[in-house]
Amino acid sequence: MKKEFQLSDRREFLADGLRSAALLTALATGRGQAADRPAPSNPFAYDVSRQSKTDPKLIAYEEVARWKSPHPEPKRLAVAPDQRIFVCSGNYVTALDSAGQSGLEIALPEAARCVAVAKDGTIYAGLRDHLEVFDAKGQRRAVWDSPGKKAWFTGLAVGENDVFAADSGNRVLLRYDKSGKLASRIGEKNKERDIPGFILPSPYLDVEISRDGLLRVNNPGRHRVEAYTLAGDFAGAWGQPTMGIAGFCGCCNPIGLALLPDGRFVTCEKGLPRVKIYGADGAFESVVAGTESFSENAKACTDLNDCTRGGMDAAVLADGRIAILDFIAADIRVMKAKG
Repeated sequence: MKKEFQLSDRREFLADGLRSAALLTALATGRGQAADRPAPSNPFAYDVSRQSKTDPKLIAYEEVARWKSPHPEPKRLAVAPDQRIFVCSGNYVTALDSAGQSGLEIALPEAARCVAVAKDGTIYAGLRDHLEVFDAKGQRRAVWDSPGKKAWFTGLAVGENDVFAADSGNRVLLRYDKSGKLASRIGEKNKERDIPGFILPSPYLDVEISRDGLLRVNNPGRHRVEAYTLAGDFAGAWGQPTMGIAGFCGCCNPIGLALLPDGRFVTCEKGLPRVKIYGADGAFESVVAGTESFSENAKACTDLNDCTRGGMDAAVLADGRIAILDFIAADIRVMKAKG
């Protein structure tokens, strides 16, 4: 049986998480501005009682369907060009139709962790340390080489000529051509190129190709969404650490991204599980579903500073509906904008 993160990786992730949590706590509680205030018994403790309930005025979506995950332990989902929803769960990638019924299913030798479907129907599946390629009928066409023993794939995006893979283990985006040749590495810390580097206290790295031609990727330890050119240049970021609804809290959020047809963002969080909408400029707009909608998921993390379980993934259908995959409840909810 393959091991998950090695102990050294886990220590690295936790060290990053504690640094991130300390920054968040200072910003959220104003520590440092009131030095004479008695220190709490746990300096990283959060009071999340107020944040666990969402102002109804902020909720702009309603649930119109709910389906069970095809298999236990779901990881990610994606919408194909033909609008089928592909779900990674267990050792399978399964395609669901508009009624949530299972159709094409691909069995893999180990857990499926991410998936993307190209315009021609080619299916790219991410396992822990390598990618596999299937035709539209689910026949395996290629197995790409692993980029290294620390590889931990958690997100995929397919463009006209490239495949972009989010490697949480190595904290990098990998750009492949369609033959599987590794073309470049994007997002690694580089002061000369003004690239900050990804901080990943836990293995949640996602990538999307936006209609403006830029890559959008979450940097959960920095509590923001970043933009990169296809050539790997850093093109900006938005987001802030805060307990407020407009930002991101805990050790590491957001953990997942999706893009609406008009260029706005859908973000997913764990700890306080919630799905939100941001404008194309990164300004908070509304809530798709708040923490109270994911009661089982909310119980998965007892400490927001060391939260490696729980959370959701989201994908957007062509008509603007949003499919949400709950990792803990193992279900898929289809959300539609109210009105």
